[in-house]
Formats: sequence, C-alpha cells, structure tokens
Amino acid sequence: MQKFIGIICLVGGVLLLVWGYKIAQSVGGQFQQVFTGSPGDKPMWFYIGGAVLATAGVLLIFVSKK
Repeated sequence: MQKFIGIICLVGGVLLLVWGYKIAQSVGGQFQQVFTGSPGDKPMWFYIGGAVLATAGVLLIFVSKK
C-alpha cells in the first residue's frame, strides 16, 4: 500500500512540474517574464509543490517498512 501511494505521489509531482512549465511557457508567462524578469508566482508554486510531492513519492517507494 505504501508503494502504491508513493507511485501516486510521484506521478502527481511530475504532473505538477509539467503543468508549471506549461504555465511559465504560455504567452502570459512569457510577457510576465519579459517585463518582470521572473517567471511569476504561480509557476513557482507548481514547481515547488511538484518537487516536494515527487520527492515524497520517491521516498515512499524506496524506503519501505520492514
């Protein structure tokens, strides 16, 4: 059960990372990056959330209770 939850977390984390990348590369994201020099808050939250969730998933998959 722990590995199943880990796989779900890993897949969810990767999806959040991809979604954040798509937001950052959109037309609105590109305009914001040109004028402010940073990708914006929304993509950064997706990146952070995706990284945390993916890391938790990897830990749940490879660190098992015995």
